[in-house]
Amino acid sequence: MTRTAYVNGQYMPLGVASVRIEDRGLQFADAAYEVCEIKAGRIIDERRHMERLGRSLDALQIPMPMSQAALGAIMREVVRRNRVRDGIVYLQVSRGVAARNHAFPRAPVRPGIVVTARRSDTIEMTRRADQGVTVITLPDNRWERVDIKTVGLLPNVLAKQKAVDAGAFEAWLIDKGGFVTEGSATNAWIVQKDGTLVTRPADRGILRGITRGTLFEVVAGEGLRIEERPFTVAEAKTASEAFLTGSSLSIMPVVEIDGHAIGRRQPGPITARLRAVFHDYAEIGPVWSSLVP
Repeated sequence: MTRTAYVNGQYMPLGVASVRIEDRGLQFADAAYEVCEIKAGRIIDERRHMERLGRSLDALQIPMPMSQAALGAIMREVVRRNRVRDGIVYLQVSRGVAARNHAFPRAPVRPGIVVTARRSDTIEMTRRADQGVTVITLPDNRWERVDIKTVGLLPNVLAKQKAVDAGAFEAWLIDKGGFVTEGSATNAWIVQKDGTLVTRPADRGILRGITRGTLFEVVAGEGLRIEERPFTVAEAKTASEAFLTGSSLSIMPVVEIDGHAIGRRQPGPITARLRAVFHDYAEIGPVWSSLVP
């Protein structure tokens, strides 16, 4: 089946979809984006993703190109046309097309919109969750406003590649004080021996992950406790459990950090429980129709 993308008002085959060469998202990473999980044909936590997109665009002084409801409708249509039951939908909004100049265009330009969707390998993701994944640690060399979800992800890309080259799944980034900030594409968590979950506060030093936020509701519903505070790599290595959160993987157990085993080098019971019940607490959207015109 030919995949379909939405680009600036048109649905078209992914293989021919393109943006203008002077789109500021392409030339300056002057754009924000969101990635939503699709589960059983439904977009997970769409409202929360749209609200975060609005905050990112406000911070970048990019106008919202249309209502959040309209953007959501386009996302669901792209999911429908691609017949994605389990996977992700990607939405990007750039400042638009203008002659290359670092300053914003003087005359208003129309923001650029790109939406794509693809299936995930759920069997492989389940296998990873059953076995747990490994992480390495690297210095955090990103800019200071990582709370804005922009497409300027080169430091994240390089960190992820170093993890892959080391045979790991993810890289945890370490600030100048020696504390874990987050992963290259995930939020970082540990579980203390008394069952308390610890994660860094969602200040400007990390992205306020949507899965992270929903997990707060899961934890409350399951009668657990969270401490929002920085933690060191040394503390993480002595934790009972550790895990990652992100829209493309939900909750993923970490069983090794820099070659050091976490717990018994297997997913812990608290992480497994949170993963099992996560979607009971998430906001689940309507399913797409199986019929494509």
